[in-house]
Amino acid sequence: MATTPFDLTGRTALVTGANTGIGQGIAIALAQAGADIAAVGRSPADETAEQVRALGRRCELVSADLSSIEPVAEVVDTVVAKLGRLDILVNNAGIIRREDALDFSEEDWNAVMDTNLKTLFFLCQAAARHMTGWSSQDGERGKIVNIASMLTFQGGIRVPSYTASKSGVGGLTKLMANEWAPRGINVNAIAPGFIQTHMTAATAERIGVPFDDFIKFSAEQIPVQRVGQPEDIAHTASFLVSEGAGFVSGQVIYVAGGPKD
Repeated sequence: MATTPFDLTGRTALVTGANTGIGQGIAIALAQAGADIAAVGRSPADETAEQVRALGRRCELVSADLSSIEPVAEVVDTVVAKLGRLDILVNNAGIIRREDALDFSEEDWNAVMDTNLKTLFFLCQAAARHMTGWSSQDGERGKIVNIASMLTFQGGIRVPSYTASKSGVGGLTKLMANEWAPRGINVNAIAPGFIQTHMTAATAERIGVPFDDFIKFSAEQIPVQRVGQPEDIAHTASFLVSEGAGFVSGQVIYVAGGPKD
C-alpha cells in the first residue's frame, strides 16, 4: 500500500535498456521508490538486478532483441507471468548511427527507426493493452515514460535517423497520451540533455578532446554549470510514474540543467 503519492510499493515496472547508464539509473530509482523491476534488453543487466534486489525488490531479467517488434508481445506476457502485472513501462533502449545526411544509408536509417520508434510504439501498445485490462480499487493509473532527446527539439548534426526517431517519440507520446488518458494511462517523455554515462569517454575520444576538458567545456554551456548524471533522469522518471504526477500527461520534459531554447 502506497504511503505517499510518490511511493511505488506494489507496482511493477518494465524498463528497457536497463543494463547501464540512464536505464540502469531509472530501474534503481523505481526500486528505491518501491517498485519491482523487469529489466528487458539484449545485454545482460546482472549488475542492475543485484542492486535492485539489494533494495528488497524483485527483479526479473528478460532477454530480448528490440531491434524488431518480433519479441514485443512475448516480453509483456513474460513480465506479467513472472511479476503478476505490469503497471509501468519505461522505453529507454535505443541506438544511434552517425554519418553526413548526404551519405546516410538506408540500412542505418532502418536500423535506428526500427529500434527507437517502431519497437517503442508496439511495446507501448502491448503494455497499454494489458494496463487497460486491470482496474485498481485505489484509482492508480498505468504509466508510460518514453526517453526522447534534446534532438527532439534541436535537430542535431550527422544523426538524421536518430533525430527523426526521437522527434517521432515526442509526437507519439502526445498521441498516445490523448488516446489512452481516458483508459487510465498517462504517457509522458523525458528529453535528456548532456548526461554523463559510460559512453561519454567514447564521445570525447571520437571528437578528439581530452575527457576532463570535454566535461569542463560541456558543463560551462549548461546554466546549472554541471553535466547531468543518470540519476537526474531517473528521479524525473520516478516522479512521472508516481500518482504524484497523475495530472501530467502528454508532456516531453526537457531535463538538461536549463531551458530547451
